[in-house]
Amino acid sequence: MNHAQALPAKPKPRLNFRTALPEILALMRPRKGLLLVGLLLMAINRVCGLALPFSTRYLVDNVITRHQSNLLLPIVIGVLAATLTQGVTSFALTQLLSKAGQRLIAELRMKVQQHVGRLPVAYYDSNKTGVLVSRIMSDVEGVRNLVGTGLVEFLGGLLTAAIAMVVLFRISTQMTLIAIAFLSIFAIALSKAFKTIRPIFRERGKITADVTGRLTESLGGVRVVKGYHAEEREHAVFGTGVNRLLDNVLKTLTATSVMSLSSSVLLGVIGAIVWLVGSRQVLSGAITLGELFSYTAFLAFMTVPLISAVSIGTQLTEAIAGLERTREVLNESPEDADPRRTVALPGFTGDVEFRRVNFEYDPGKPVLNDVSFHARPGTVTALVGSSGSGKSTTIGLISAFHVPTSGEVLVDGVDLSTVRLDSYRTHLGLVLQDSFLFDGSIRENISFSRPAATEEEILSACRIARVDEFAERFAEGYDTIIGERGVKLSGGQRQRVSIARAILADPRILILDEATSSLDSESEQLIQEGLSYLMKGRTTFVIAHRLSTIRRADQILVIEAGSVLEHGNHESLYALGGRYFDLYNRQHGLESNLFLAPGEGDKIEPSDKNNGDGREARLDPMRVISGSGN
Repeated sequence: MNHAQALPAKPKPRLNFRTALPEILALMRPRKGLLLVGLLLMAINRVCGLALPFSTRYLVDNVITRHQSNLLLPIVIGVLAATLTQGVTSFALTQLLSKAGQRLIAELRMKVQQHVGRLPVAYYDSNKTGVLVSRIMSDVEGVRNLVGTGLVEFLGGLLTAAIAMVVLFRISTQMTLIAIAFLSIFAIALSKAFKTIRPIFRERGKITADVTGRLTESLGGVRVVKGYHAEEREHAVFGTGVNRLLDNVLKTLTATSVMSLSSSVLLGVIGAIVWLVGSRQVLSGAITLGELFSYTAFLAFMTVPLISAVSIGTQLTEAIAGLERTREVLNESPEDADPRRTVALPGFTGDVEFRRVNFEYDPGKPVLNDVSFHARPGTVTALVGSSGSGKSTTIGLISAFHVPTSGEVLVDGVDLSTVRLDSYRTHLGLVLQDSFLFDGSIRENISFSRPAATEEEILSACRIARVDEFAERFAEGYDTIIGERGVKLSGGQRQRVSIARAILADPRILILDEATSSLDSESEQLIQEGLSYLMKGRTTFVIAHRLSTIRRADQILVIEAGSVLEHGNHESLYALGGRYFDLYNRQHGLESNLFLAPGEGDKIEPSDKNNGDGREARLDPMRVISGSGN
C-alpha cells in the first residue's frame, strides 16, 4: 500500500475585516446573548451621551435668549440623569465585555494548545518551541477586541455618528454636506493606511515568535551557554531580535501618528468651515444661535467617533493579524484526523512487522529503503548502525509518529496507518537516552504515564526501578520537586524515574533508545533489574551504540544508509564477518583498551561468557533477562 506524502499546503488568503467576518461571527456566536445585551447597553449609553448637545439649543434659544427660566431646572436634571445613566452603562459594558474578552482569550489559548498537542511530530520538528508558545499565548491576545470593548466601541461610534448626522442634516444641509465631503476623503485615506499597516502587525507577530523562541532556547540551554562563556553572544542575538521588534513597532507608531495628525488637522479644518458658514447663516436668519451651538456639539459627536477609528481600527487590525496566525495553526491537520484511522486494537499482543517500508521526510530524499523485518510478541529487537543510518526513523514509524511513504508497518497484522492512535499508543512505553522530566514532583513524573494509578502501584514501580533508594532520602520524599527537566536529579536518578514511569504504564511495546549509554557503570548496574523486569514478556526495540548491551537480543538489525544491511542474532552476525563483526570488534577492542591493562585487550573472546574481569556481565542487562549469571 502506498501512502502519498502530504502536498504542501496552498497559501491561504490574507485576512481583512471583510474576509475575517465569518471567523469573527463564529467567535461571537456562542456569546450572542452577551453581545446583544452589550449592544443594547451601548445604544443606551450613546443616546444618553447626546443629551448634552441636544439640550444646548434649548438652553441658548429658550433659557438665555427668551429668558424662559422655568426650563432651566428640567434641562439640567435631564442632562444629569442622562449622564448618570451613561456612567452606569459604561461601567456595565466594561464589566460585561472586558471579562467576556478575557474569557475568550483563555478559551482560545486552551483550544490552540489542545490542537497543537494533537499535531504530528513533523510539525514540531519544523517549528521552534518558543514560536509555538508565542502562537498559544501572544497571538490570541488581541482577539479580545473582536468580542470585547474594541468592536463594541467601534459599532457605538458608528451609531453615534449616524444619529448625529440625522440631526445635523435637519439643522443645516449645506454645512453637513461640506463636513461629509472632508470626512469621506479622510475615510479613504484611513482605509489605505490600514491596508499598509496590516502586514506590519502580521510581521510583528512573527518577529515576537522568533525572539521568544530564541530566548526559550537560550534559557533552556543555560548550562551550555555558560559552559562556553557565550552570555555576551546570546545577549547580542537577543538584542538583534529586540531591535527588529522595535523597528516594527516604530513603523506602526509612525503610521498611527500620521493618521492622528491628519485627524487633528481635519477636525480643525471642519470646525473653521462650520464657524464660517454657520455664523453667516445665523446672521442671515437661516438658523438660530442655539442651533449653531447645537450643530457644533453634534458635529463633534459625528466626527470624533470616526476619528477615533484610528486607534480602534489599529486594535482591530492587530486582532485580525493575530486571528490570521491563530487560524494558520488551527488549519494544520491533527495526526489523528486521517479518515483511515478507524481500527481499534482491543486484544493487543505487540506483534510488529515491517513490509518493504520506504520513508522520506522530504520528497526525493529517501531515509529508509525497502526495510522488512518481523518482531514477534515478547522478543527483543536491537537496531545498530552509524549515526544517521535510519534507526530513529524506524522507531518513529513504530511509534506512529510518521507514516511510510510506501510499504506497510503492521501491528497484530493490521496496517498501523489505519489504527486509531488512542488505541495504539496506550500500549507504548518509551525510555529515552535523555529522559524528559517535568518540573513537578517525583510522584507526578512517574504517574504521568498512568494518572489513575494507585499509590501502591506507583510505589511498586518505584521499588522495581530503584527510585525508592534515593527518593526516600529526600525530606519531601516522592513529593520532592525536581526542577525543569529534572535538573535537581543526577543522570542515573532521572533515568530510574523514566524507567519507573514506563513500568507503571505496563506497555506491550517497549522502546529503549540508548537507555543506559549515558550512565556510569554503577548507575547502570543499579537500573539493570528495572530494565530486565520492564522488558519481560514485552515486544522490545532497543537502539544501542554500545553493542555489548544487545548480545542477548533475539534479533539484531544492522541498518546503514536506510537499509537493513544484516539481520540475525549476535552469534550469526559475528560469524558472518561483515559490518556487525567490524563494528563489534572495533568497539569491543576500544572498550577493552579503556578498562584493561595494556596487552590484555587482544585476549577478549567474542562470546557470551565472562571475559575474565566480570565487566561484560555487569554491563549487559540482557543477561538478567535470559537468566544467565555469566
